[in-house]
Amino acid sequence: MEELVFVIPANSKKEDIVATLTAHPEIKYVSLVGIDLAGNDTDEKIPMRVFLKDMEDFYSGRAVQTDGSSVVLSGIATLNNAKVDMPIDPSVNWFVDYNFENYDEETGFPIGTLRIPAFLIHNGKRVDSRAVLADTLSFVKKELLDTFHKNSKISGLEHIDCSKIADISFTAATELEFWVKTPLSHVHVDEMFASQVMQEQYWQRTHGVVRTALEQTVERLESYGLKVEMGHKEVGGIKAHLDKSGSMTSVCEQIEIDWRFDDALQAADNELLVRTIVKQTFRLNGLEVSFKAKPMIGVAGNGEHTHIGLAAIMEDGSFYNLFAPKEMTVDYMSAVGYGAIMGLLKNYEVINPFVSATNDSLNRLKPGFEAPVCIVTSLGHSPEIPSRNRSILAGLIRDISNPMATRFELRACNPYTNTYLVLAAIYSALLDGVRYAVTKSTSDLLAELSKEAGVKADYLETDRAYRSEKDVFEDYTEEERNHLFGAPPATVWENLSALDKYMEKRKTITAAGAFTDAIIEAFKDGALTRWKMELIARIIPENREIVRAAKEIDTEYVTDQDAYNWNKINELRYYLAKDSIDEKSLFTLLTNALNEGDYETASGLQVEMYDKIEELKALYDVYVKNII
Repeated sequence: MEELVFVIPANSKKEDIVATLTAHPEIKYVSLVGIDLAGNDTDEKIPMRVFLKDMEDFYSGRAVQTDGSSVVLSGIATLNNAKVDMPIDPSVNWFVDYNFENYDEETGFPIGTLRIPAFLIHNGKRVDSRAVLADTLSFVKKELLDTFHKNSKISGLEHIDCSKIADISFTAATELEFWVKTPLSHVHVDEMFASQVMQEQYWQRTHGVVRTALEQTVERLESYGLKVEMGHKEVGGIKAHLDKSGSMTSVCEQIEIDWRFDDALQAADNELLVRTIVKQTFRLNGLEVSFKAKPMIGVAGNGEHTHIGLAAIMEDGSFYNLFAPKEMTVDYMSAVGYGAIMGLLKNYEVINPFVSATNDSLNRLKPGFEAPVCIVTSLGHSPEIPSRNRSILAGLIRDISNPMATRFELRACNPYTNTYLVLAAIYSALLDGVRYAVTKSTSDLLAELSKEAGVKADYLETDRAYRSEKDVFEDYTEEERNHLFGAPPATVWENLSALDKYMEKRKTITAAGAFTDAIIEAFKDGALTRWKMELIARIIPENREIVRAAKEIDTEYVTDQDAYNWNKINELRYYLAKDSIDEKSLFTLLTNALNEGDYETASGLQVEMYDKIEELKALYDVYVKNII
């Protein structure tokens, strides 16, 4: 492993790149990594000799084109205008992906593919997720520098002359959770739920093949310079078993891996690498990995908490966290920090569509699983004692002894969230809030952020509350939560509709010019297509099987309770899945609405279907338990 090359550093000279690749013939291929608007990354195998011969064309985008109609660029790259150019991005690290199942005969090393991040250009315009983030950061940096230079003294940053800020550093980090299991193994959700409630798995030791795979993953990520902070078991899972040969079977565990923050664009690229390495390494150990937000209804889902930071690089080269106040025990944060979180919360309705754009992602955001459902923050009970309220959407992370650690954690993201688009939307909203906050005192900003619903404010909306130090799940009813913090979207359609409903907030995230109307509409169209097809081709058929499986049990002794339960179950089964000439079942009504493009009706029917299926499952469980 020590003799392999894992990273071509950002901004490397071309001659150094050629020398490195020539000295490592085991790196046989190049793959350009463009990210479409759904977060999918491209992958291909271009022989290394082609890259070395035509390097200038790769930099300019002339070397490789792709069929844009085959990726999620809906309405942008069409069948009659599909060509998309792919210029490479030398400003970030390039990673070498090694195939440990295929070794080069001459060198004895695994064969490598150099994965080079790239942009997607259609009709002369960059139209991909990486470009949206890169262009947004460029705009936000320029605007922040202009704002700081005009406001040299900012509340909470009295120790900094903001007119002497030379550059802005955008930092981000993600935490990856995933489920791991042996292929074809099945476990009961009730068993896993019980284990979760009793906290039998969280922070426990890993064993056997899971331990081996986790350790190998951490070692490989270290080779790429990602500076892993820890890998550990999460709350979900059950104890595995040993078969007669001593091998572990029925593995079903939840794992989390955390690594160090980086520049925002690099951090998003790093996340793709981590997912790839995790999946490859666990598969080499005979284990399947799932990054789905909610792979199993009823037990913990996979989150990917996203951390946001902002720092100033001064003319003299010194470095300051712009969220941290001068006196960590007096203020929670600086005026810039208050502006950042206020901008995120005020504009979250148009950020949320990029955070949660699938049925799976919204299945995870339910009360009771530490997944946020409300637009609300927590700062802690006092500046002297930082607290971690895990029930809120976006929390302030602080360390009194280390001001540089001050940041915000958005808890709604999942492993398949498009981090590029989310970061672009967040930093756009951050700019909006900071512009407002730089002329205010930290005390005034704290009062506005802590206001009660119904209290008029200069920036935040009158009818909302935005801060709570309570447990949002336990200390408020659903009605109270919806009144104070707004009702969360129940379906993909509801979530995406916010981009048209809140046009003023949409202007906030499009101010940089990177989120064009065409890109937003392409994102929406792709997400709606996936929502529709998943319902028709997967979710409704899966629910139909649940209905079919709820069969009457033939038993010698049937009580009146059994008969009553079965009648209720059967009525529900017919309502869900049985058509007549005059009346159509819920499944048919939902399918028809989707096919007809009546998404408003379909959205309501989807919510009803979920409720009825859960009711059916609960009724059938009671029915079965009373049968002897």
